[in-house]
Amino acid sequence: MQDFIAVIPSRFASTRLPGKPLLDIAGEPMIAHVWRRACASAATRVVVATDDERIRTAFDGLDAEVVMTRGDHPSGTDRLAEVAERLGLPDDAVLVNVQGDEPLIPPALIDQVAMRLFDDPDASIATLAESITEIETLFDPNAVKVVRAASGRALYFSRAPIPWDRDAFAERPELLSTDAWLRHIGIYAYRASFLAEYRDWAPSPLEQLEQLEQLRALHHGHAIQVGLAREPNPPGVDTAADLERVRDWLSAEGGTS
Repeated sequence: MQDFIAVIPSRFASTRLPGKPLLDIAGEPMIAHVWRRACASAATRVVVATDDERIRTAFDGLDAEVVMTRGDHPSGTDRLAEVAERLGLPDDAVLVNVQGDEPLIPPALIDQVAMRLFDDPDASIATLAESITEIETLFDPNAVKVVRAASGRALYFSRAPIPWDRDAFAERPELLSTDAWLRHIGIYAYRASFLAEYRDWAPSPLEQLEQLEQLRALHHGHAIQVGLAREPNPPGVDTAADLERVRDWLSAEGGTS
């Protein structure tokens, strides 16, 4: 396994769950669970990137590397770009963005997305996807869909049900006949050279329509490699109901992740 850095961008503000990174799960703040998962991966370095002193303080007593960043970043990708600059990383360094609200993320997926980028030296980004088996997920705008080429590179990401089955979708079906549809999993590996470019780009028109920042990379001609996840990725924490589900899961497992 080649060297890569796992970076966990984390901000205190959250519309639906204020202070989400510090919400208690099995006796520890959620962000600590994410950090432990990242530390269980093959990453040679795990960095928490935040703009809030309360999140930094949450790691007092833990052997964690925390980088304080600006508070005006519009996305986690922008925050990673600042981290790469602050750490003085070379252009070919690979950083994996592990979202701070994924306390159940399998470490194997962190490794897989990094390897996907190493395996395609001309790609700027790698990410993962999984098959969609339920019609409700396919038509849910909160579930991001992706279509990819034979090479595995992304052709497009959308909140719409793509690809559109012209004949079968004349009326909304009750069941899906195949597993041809893919749901995007929001974990990314980036090259540091790409992040240095990304931070200077204005949001693209398609990105603004879909509210999907990865479309900015496609707009500028950068390749995104998409791998099929080797194991299921449990949903993250977006709502209070999600939080209770994760608490129940970890309690059943006997404590911290």
